[in-house]
Amino acid sequence: MTTPAPAPYLHGIRVLDFTQYLAGPASTRLLAELGADVIKVEQPPHGDPMRAQSPRRNRRSGSFIQQNRGKRSLCVDLSQPEGIALVRSLVPHVDIVVENFTPGVMARRGLGYDELSQLNPKLIMASVSGFGQTGAYAGQSSFDFIAQAYSGIMHMTGDPDGPPMFVGAGMGDTNAGVHAFAGIGFALFNRERTGRGVHIDISMVDALFHFQEQAVQASSLTDGEFVPMRQGRHYQPIAPAGSFQGPQGWIVLLCTVNQIDNLWAALGRPELAKDERFATNELRLANREELVAIIEEWMAGFDTDADVLAALTAHRVPCGPVLSPADAVNHPYFTERGAVREIHDPVAGTFHVPGFPIRYSDSPGDLDLPTSNLGQHNAEVLGELLGYSPDQVAELEAQGVLGSKDR
Repeated sequence: MTTPAPAPYLHGIRVLDFTQYLAGPASTRLLAELGADVIKVEQPPHGDPMRAQSPRRNRRSGSFIQQNRGKRSLCVDLSQPEGIALVRSLVPHVDIVVENFTPGVMARRGLGYDELSQLNPKLIMASVSGFGQTGAYAGQSSFDFIAQAYSGIMHMTGDPDGPPMFVGAGMGDTNAGVHAFAGIGFALFNRERTGRGVHIDISMVDALFHFQEQAVQASSLTDGEFVPMRQGRHYQPIAPAGSFQGPQGWIVLLCTVNQIDNLWAALGRPELAKDERFATNELRLANREELVAIIEEWMAGFDTDADVLAALTAHRVPCGPVLSPADAVNHPYFTERGAVREIHDPVAGTFHVPGFPIRYSDSPGDLDLPTSNLGQHNAEVLGELLGYSPDQVAELEAQGVLGSKDR
C-alpha cells in the first residue's frame, strides 16, 4: 500500500494578508509555501504596487510573482465603509492577519488588533513596520535602506575610509518578513496550548540590529576601546578573513586558530607557522597586508579559481567563490539543494526564483503555487467564507467596492 504524502504543515490555516511591497509579502509567501490559504487583500485600481515592478514580461512582474505565488487575490476598496465592513466580516473565518502599513493606519480603519481580536479572540495578527508599533519613531515611514542605516548595517558596510554603503539586496525587508514568519509559527504553537491569539510587533530596525554579532557587545565590553567600523574586504577581528583576488575573480577564506595550520599546508609554506609575524591572531592582524600579499601571490599561481578552491578545500580551509546571483542559478550547490528553482507562470513564462529556505524531512515537496490576477478570487473567497452569490459579488463590483484586473 502506498503511503499518502503528508499534508503541508499549514494546511487548513487561513491568512488575511494586507501586505504590499516586500517586507510583509516575504512573510506571507513563506506561509503559502507551507500550505496556508493566504488571501491577499489588495486595493483597486492597481493592487499591490509591486505588480508594476520591473522587470516585467507580458505586464507581469517577476518580483510580484516571487513574493506572491500561491495567494488568492481579493480586491477591496478600503476607503469605502462597505469595503471595511466586508473585510471585518472575514476576520472570524481566518487564523492570521498580516499587515505592513505605517502604525496607526489599520486602527484608523477599524482594522487594528484591538478591534479585530474582539471579532476573533483566537486571531494572531502580525504587524511589520520600519520602527515598530511603539516608541517615538513608530509613525515614521521606512524602506529597506533606511532600516539598514538606523540598524548600523550600513555603517559596517564599505571601505573604512569611504562612505557607508547599503547592502545590495533587500535584507531589511526580507529579514523582517522571516522574523514575522517565525513569530507567527510560535504564536500558532502557543495558541494550540492556550487558545489565545496575540499581536506580533516586528520592526525592520530591530530585526536588522539583531544581526550585529560583535559590534554592540564588543564596544560595550571594552568601554569603547573596540570601535566598530566598516572593514572593506577584510574582517576586523580575524586574519586571514576576507576576500582575496584569485586568478579569475574573488575568493573568500577565513581561518581561525583551528584552521591556520591547514592554510600553511595548503600554501606549501609550513615554515609560516613559526614566522613571528603570524604566530597569533593579533600578530596576523598587525601584519595583515603582508599575509594578504602571500596568499594572493599563491593564488596567482593557479590557472582558475576552481583550482584554488580545490587546493584550499583539500586542506579543509574554509573558503568559497564570490558568486553573483546570476552565477548561483547554475551552480551545483544551489541546483542540488533546490536553493534555486525554475517556476512557470502562465503569463510571464518560465524563470528562476530562490527556493524555500527550510528543509523538513517529511516535506511533500514544492507546492503548485500559481500567481493571481488582481481580484481573481473575489467571488471564490466571498462565496466560500461568507456565502455570497455571484450576483451579490457582481453588485459589489458594480458599486466599486470590489475591483479586478487581468494583470
